[in-house]
Amino acid sequence: MKAWFLQLTRREQLYLIAMAGAIALWLLVQWALIPLSEKRAQMAVNNATASELLARVDAKVNQLLNLRQSEGSRQGGSLSATITRSSELAGLSVRRLQPNSRGEVQVRFESVDYDALVRYLHTIEVTEGLAILEASITQGGRAGGVNATLRLAQPG
Repeated sequence: MKAWFLQLTRREQLYLIAMAGAIALWLLVQWALIPLSEKRAQMAVNNATASELLARVDAKVNQLLNLRQSEGSRQGGSLSATITRSSELAGLSVRRLQPNSRGEVQVRFESVDYDALVRYLHTIEVTEGLAILEASITQGGRAGGVNATLRLAQPG
């Protein structure tokens, strides 16, 4: 092959070298660059799809937060009103209800039935969605009765 190449004229040798370079460049484009370009295009489509999905999720989160806020305002508005309403439904009389500057409310019950208090705590956490930050329960003056001081807040 080398002997054949060397017997060609200088001009034919240059043409063959240029043609081999062109073929090599064409093969590089066909086997490497075009598949990379296609993968890049596919990644752009995937990114656009993920971006759309993220936008929909963000919209749903905002919708959920708005629903929770509107539900909270329909259920009595303030934290104090929610606590008062739920304690009346549980049959517990609030001895003291004291809001503080951090958006929390301290509630004091005296000589209430322990079982009723536990049901009330469950209602406050599960049904009303409030957070019990602190609870102090001591023995009350009668059998089965307790005194309780609770510190409650909206979660978050």
